[in-house]
Amino acid sequence: MSLIMDIDQKTKNQTRIQRLKGLTDGTHRQLDQRIMSADPFGSRDRYALFLQVQHQFHADVAPLYARADLNALLPGLADRCRLEALRHDLFDLRGVEAGRLQGGVGTLDVAQALGWVYVAEGSNLGAAFLLKEAEKIGLSEEFGARHLAGHPAGRGLHWRNFVAAVNALPLSEADERLAAEGAKAAFRRVHALVDDIFS
Repeated sequence: MSLIMDIDQKTKNQTRIQRLKGLTDGTHRQLDQRIMSADPFGSRDRYALFLQVQHQFHADVAPLYARADLNALLPGLADRCRLEALRHDLFDLRGVEAGRLQGGVGTLDVAQALGWVYVAEGSNLGAAFLLKEAEKIGLSEEFGARHLAGHPAGRGLHWRNFVAAVNALPLSEADERLAAEGAKAAFRRVHALVDDIFS
């Protein structure tokens, strides 16, 4: 009984982003392991497959970045979208313009949509490691790996600004659970894309 109370108290003392991370950590780790097992930086051909995964996921979330209700809650959200950078990266590797993809997330309420955006923004924070791997196969922030580039103001600051905005939102516990379910769905979506495109 006291252990449960201690856990509940610890959770309440966490920030919203910390709680969201805790609720989605297992799904996130499974995805990271799956991506690295696909050896996406083993060659440019394998990296091109990774770009296809990223392109489809960011086509999924691009409409969320454009939503007026989300931009009202998170000012400047639309400017964070990386879909065009991915299209440039694909052109660098293929020499032809990438086709326009349709998003596949369907209709989401605000809380669920925040979960998807959380996953997309978190991936940008982790992209510093991926960029170093891309550089080993001759790619850079100017060629083939634009979508992995940090924000001009700094990758860490860009993430901290997003975290502060999300933590300040007036969300209920039910909203937070929906956001966590949205984030898990986003992680599962990328996992399915990796399975499909790398198979």
